[in-house]
Amino acid sequence: MLFDVYGTNAPFQWLGWVLVFVGLILANEFARRSKVGGLIMFGVLPIAMTVYCVAIGIGVAQGADWALNNPTHVYQNSWFHYAKVYAALAGCLGFMTIKYKWGRLGRAHWFRAWPFVIVAINILIAVCSDFESAYHFFALGETTWVTSEGATQLAGWNNVFNGIAGIINIFCMT
Repeated sequence: MLFDVYGTNAPFQWLGWVLVFVGLILANEFARRSKVGGLIMFGVLPIAMTVYCVAIGIGVAQGADWALNNPTHVYQNSWFHYAKVYAALAGCLGFMTIKYKWGRLGRAHWFRAWPFVIVAINILIAVCSDFESAYHFFALGETTWVTSEGATQLAGWNNVFNGIAGIINIFCMT
């Protein structure tokens, strides 16, 4: 559980939480305050991450034990995680293009709608996830189902209503 931090390890768990939190703040400031920081965080690191994920995928396809037991494959192997990560990355790169006025795209007036497009894509990913759960409920008769990462999902009418709300939200953005 999230706040199960008591006993002899509690100080180390809290220290770890603080270090990760401070590290994320510092990484954000590094990326936000300079072009070089932004290019490293949203260019170099995502390329390295993509190479890593592709290598794991190839290893899994070949049946390699190191890939099959890799935490990235075991706990983060669904379409949802990759869609969210790359949509967020596209958003960051688009924001940098606008902020630094890179090329014609960065100076184009119509490209200022990019934040709304990325938010709409992000919502659409969640809508697809909700409809995936609704499919499990209506087509397969499951009130709960387990994702490829082992996460238990509740399925029902709530997913339909939430998905429809997401679609309405996309069309109502101004």
